[in-house]
Amino acid sequence: MKILHSNLIGNSERELFIIHGFLGMGDNWKTHAKKIAENDFRVHLIDLRNHGKSFWSNEFNFDLMIDDIYNYAKHHDIKKFSLLGHSMGGNLPPPPPPPPPPLLDKIIIVDIVPKEYKPHHGNVLNILNSLNSIDFKKVKSRKDADTHLLNYIDDERVRQFLLKNLYWIDKESLGLKINIKVLFEFKDKLSIKLQKDSKFNKPSLFLYGDNSPYVDESDFSLLNKYFPKIQINKVPLSGHWVHADNPSFFLDKTINFLN
Repeated sequence: MKILHSNLIGNSERELFIIHGFLGMGDNWKTHAKKIAENDFRVHLIDLRNHGKSFWSNEFNFDLMIDDIYNYAKHHDIKKFSLLGHSMGGNLPPPPPPPPPPLLDKIIIVDIVPKEYKPHHGNVLNILNSLNSIDFKKVKSRKDADTHLLNYIDDERVRQFLLKNLYWIDKESLGLKINIKVLFEFKDKLSIKLQKDSKFNKPSLFLYGDNSPYVDESDFSLLNKYFPKIQINKVPLSGHWVHADNPSFFLDKTINFLN
C-alpha cells in the first residue's frame, strides 16, 4: 500500500489534515499551517496522489483519494483528525457511511460544493493545455516556463501557482511534479455528487469567496442537506482562492471553528 507524502507542522495531539486543490500541493498552504499550528494543532500538509511529492498512479478518482487519506491516517496511527479541503480537496469528505476508523472529527470546506459543475469550469482545460504543451527540451528555466504559460494565462498569480509544479530532474532538465497525463484525463470529473444517504453529522464549516464563480447562495440548501451542522461564512474581498485573498479573515474563522 502506497502512502501519501506530507509535511508536518506543529506538535500536538490535535491533528488537522489540509488537502489542496487540483494541480496544487500541500506546500501551497505552509504559511497558513504555521498560523494554525500556533494554536495547538499538528498540521499535515498532504499531497494527493499524482500531485506534489506523492506517488503517481494511472487510477485517479474521488473514492481513491478518500481511501488514500484514511490509509495515511491509519499508517501514522492517527485515531481522530479534522480536515480542511480547498476546491477539489474540499470534495473529498464525507466518507461513505458508516465511517471507518480513524474518526473524522470536523470538516472545513473551502469554496466548493458537492454538485456537478459544467465541464472545464474555471478554465481548467486552458490551464491543463498550458502545462501539457511545455517542451522541456526548450524550456530550461522557470523564466522560460513562465514565458510559455503567458501564451495561455494572463493572471500572474495563477502562473506562479502552476510554476510550483516544476522541479529539477537533474542539473540541466526540468520536469513536472504532477502526473499531467492522468490529470488531463480527469478534467471532466472534477465535480462530485454525493450519495443521497451521505451525511456528516458533526461540526462543519463552509467558507466561500464573495466573488467566487464556484459558489451560489442557491447551493446552501444542498450543503445543509449533507452537512446538517454546517456553518456558512462568506469571506469578503475574495474569489476562489479565499485563503490567499483574505488570509486574516480566513484564519480567524478557521481557528475559531477548530477550537
